[in-house]
Amino acid sequence: MSFATPPGWYPDAGTPGTDRWWDGTAWTAHTRPSAAHSAPYEPVHQPYAPQTFGPPVTPPPPPRGGSRTRVLAITLSSLLVLGAAVTAAILLGPDDSGTRAAPGPTASDPAPTAPATSATPSPEDSPDGDPGLLVDQLNGITLAVPDGWEKAKNTSDDAPTIRTAVSYDCPGTSASFCYRGTVSTRTARAGQTDPKAIAEADITAAADRAYEEDVLGRRTHGGITSHTVLKAEPVAVAGRTGYLVRWRVVTAKGPGGVVQSVAFPSTVGSETPVIVRLAFDADRPELPVSLMDTITRSIRPIGDSATSGGVGASIGP
Repeated sequence: MSFATPPGWYPDAGTPGTDRWWDGTAWTAHTRPSAAHSAPYEPVHQPYAPQTFGPPVTPPPPPRGGSRTRVLAITLSSLLVLGAAVTAAILLGPDDSGTRAAPGPTASDPAPTAPATSATPSPEDSPDGDPGLLVDQLNGITLAVPDGWEKAKNTSDDAPTIRTAVSYDCPGTSASFCYRGTVSTRTARAGQTDPKAIAEADITAAADRAYEEDVLGRRTHGGITSHTVLKAEPVAVAGRTGYLVRWRVVTAKGPGGVVQSVAFPSTVGSETPVIVRLAFDADRPELPVSLMDTITRSIRPIGDSATSGGVGASIGP
């Protein structure tokens, strides 16, 4: 005994006033106006309805959206099947020569590799890849990294920077850490052209940044209490005439330090002046003041490892 709903016309809940044909197992695309609205109508190809017994079970409601949704779904399904058949015929059928297309690679096949070429540069081939050089691409210069120092990956002002590798708790606050020595490069402000005026103005900013307070306003060394000018003179930098100012600063806490600002014209573009700041903790045997001169002499235009001539070459370091 079966309780399946027999084939027949039933009201289409998705389209009021319309009946849809139930074939005994599923709704079809055939519809008609409901008997209350028009004369009876039979589908062109009415499926055979086997005899059943027992009370009929109401079929599930037809899909929402009416006959158009059903027809569209059937049409799309047919197109997908046809597309798959055509694709299979193209991939598996014989080509013009009567031979079957070669199969694609399998998981067991070795992955293809690009031919090796010596023309592809590695990071070490560029100045940036040399751990012994700090490169300032914007200002077109490099300078030597002393032994035991490192290139900083991140800084608060995004200036290219090298520093001693080991940090320590700043003597003025335990909430920050300091480095025994730092060197950074930057571009002078727009409108500044005189290296002497630039260096004399920048030395205060260099001292404050190193020993007065950090970018968060913390007095890392208890603040600067006094300073002494150790040197202020012209200097040859990368074959250009520049100017150097060096201070010894005394701080409320810690040993204080030596700071230096060097300004000189860039060798690239409009020759906008470049500033190199140096700051060494005082009384450190591994950080003699002479190391500042060594670093200054190491400054070169990018791509020039032996600049010794040019304007200012006769000026001492």
